[in-house]
Amino acid sequence: MSNHAPLPTVPVVTIDGPGGAGKGTISGLVAERLGWHLLDSGALYRLTAQAAVKHQIALDNESGLSHLAQRLDVAFPIVDGQPRTLLEGEDVGSLIRTEQAGERASQVAALPAVRQALLQRQRDFCQAPGLVADGRDMGTVVFPDATLKIFLTASADERARRRYLQLQEAGVDASLSSLLKEIQARDARDTQRSVAPLKPADDAITLDTTRLSIPEVVDRLTELLAQRGLVSGV
Repeated sequence: MSNHAPLPTVPVVTIDGPGGAGKGTISGLVAERLGWHLLDSGALYRLTAQAAVKHQIALDNESGLSHLAQRLDVAFPIVDGQPRTLLEGEDVGSLIRTEQAGERASQVAALPAVRQALLQRQRDFCQAPGLVADGRDMGTVVFPDATLKIFLTASADERARRRYLQLQEAGVDASLSSLLKEIQARDARDTQRSVAPLKPADDAITLDTTRLSIPEVVDRLTELLAQRGLVSGV
């Protein structure tokens, strides 16, 4: 897979990192604060996995999954002020956010042909006035010329704790020890895959969010953007 992409004509902020580091929440808040577009790249892999289950395509069928990803029928409309995730016209927002969906997405994301199939679709999100891209290889592969690259991290214990609290709030039974094992297994799979492994870009700024609040992280990212002259009066 080529790491080369045209130089963005609009500012792009990439926020990469392992699951549970706060990428999704932080990216959404930063994009909202700046009035920029948002790319949740993980959703595309979750949607590919969900479509595979729907169409009974095995998660290790690389050729079949690649063709599926190329013709993936997805949309992210805003309905009554809230984002929706549609797969073939069906709202699957809740279905793709389960632990099982995350595990399936991690398996699918390890397949080189699937990553290649989704590459241009992700780059197409780069539109004015700017883009905040959340994922695992946004700064290293998808947008290597991004204006600002952030790598969010946190200890595995803290990430498991956060996920445990999220599930509790949603009324879902969960085991903290099981969640920790799942996170560690996903980290290993993401960092050791042969194509686009999870790692900070050489020019990324790493932020450890283990002991930081969400507002503190958002404020820090806004400061970094201001230092680059990309925002003012924010």
